[in-house]
Amino acid sequence: MPEEQRRPWSPREARRIRMAAAGTIMAVVAAVLVLRLSAHPSLLTVGVYGAGLILCGVVIELSRRGRTRLGTWLLAVGLVAVAAADQLLGNL
Repeated sequence: MPEEQRRPWSPREARRIRMAAAGTIMAVVAAVLVLRLSAHPSLLTVGVYGAGLILCGVVIELSRRGRTRLGTWLLAVGLVAVAAADQLLGNL
């Protein structure tokens, strides 16, 4: 039996997958924000996680408009920045 060739995602599938990923990450960031605020409330914590939520919303909109690669890079770089800011704030 010949090996089945893997077909790349269609643009519509890629947009939907990235929108679903950004929505899932948005829900996780919101849950972490609630947990972090219950541990030690801080305006900086709200700012960092609020920026993460805004970032996910921007990625969803970029994916909806067909800019999936830009959205993917923005999501990756932004999440690394949010994680680094969280670590920095945790050490203060």
